[in-house]
Amino acid sequence: MSSDTALGQKLSAAPGRVSVKREAVSRMSQNSSCQNWLVAENILKKYYLSTFYGIEFVLGMLGNITVVFGYLFCLKNWNSSNVYLFNLSISDFAFLCTLPMLIRSYANDNWIYGDVLCIFNRYVLHANLYTSILFLTFISIDRYLLMKYPFREHILQKKEFAILISLAVWVLVTLEVLPIFPFINSDQSGKDTICKDYASSGNPKYNLIYSLCLTLLGFLIPLSVMCFFYYKMVVFLKRRSRQQVTALPLDKPLRLVVLAVAIFSVLFTPYHIMRNVRIASRLDSWPRGCSQEVIKTLYIVTRPLAFLNSAINPIFYFLMGDHFREMLISKLRQYFKSLTSFRT
Repeated sequence: MSSDTALGQKLSAAPGRVSVKREAVSRMSQNSSCQNWLVAENILKKYYLSTFYGIEFVLGMLGNITVVFGYLFCLKNWNSSNVYLFNLSISDFAFLCTLPMLIRSYANDNWIYGDVLCIFNRYVLHANLYTSILFLTFISIDRYLLMKYPFREHILQKKEFAILISLAVWVLVTLEVLPIFPFINSDQSGKDTICKDYASSGNPKYNLIYSLCLTLLGFLIPLSVMCFFYYKMVVFLKRRSRQQVTALPLDKPLRLVVLAVAIFSVLFTPYHIMRNVRIASRLDSWPRGCSQEVIKTLYIVTRPLAFLNSAINPIFYFLMGDHFREMLISKLRQYFKSLTSFRT
């Protein structure tokens, strides 16, 4: 009787041991998966971010310096579009000047420039993002007005009004981004100092509220405005095609807005989604596990893509029309001719 009881106890205990072993194997597998994501995150920080930002720096500097040179030395008669595009190039140029610090810090996994430059770097980065969005939005509005009022008789097409709008954009974005200062800080990790990105800094509870407001005001509303004027352009073009009246070539303005909307959707949307998800994953209520490492890795991937617009924006200067490309090429030809004649 006692042997039967012992045998029954062993049989009843066997499933329990199997369950414990399964849990242990599952936990080991999960830890291994988390470790893999952590390794991927470190590799992306060191190589992906530094390389991507380096490419953006080189291409962006070449494009924006060319554009600034063209506007300052080639363009004599400015209009509202030129004002918006020139401000866009200045915003991009300011951001690109901060990239060498980021490239060096990610490549060496160490921030040596202090807290002030850490905060300033993140401020310029986000100020560029949201000024670019607003200037591209006003460019789409200006393109629609140019289609409807080809002789620029509307008040919104006046150069003076565009200057006021540009100043208002700088003030508005500064006010939008100022609350980011308390969330940004550098962190001492062992012997090294790290300048944390915005989504990884500050109190996640208050940071998430601010990030959602910034996403709405700085991204979603301008995107809606741009899509609205894109729709208005399509309607206008269909109406004009039925009337068979073309006062000016309309394919370039339409192509410009389509490209701007594509940039908004492809570059900016993943970044804003993952930024908010990254902040939310830092809340105490977020379930523990590998999800945080997965989110951090995906967030890293979207970051340089969002700021790729600084290298892409110069394309707009050549799609704008207004003979900008022709004037720039003519000016460069004159310069090289004078240089050649001087040498001979």
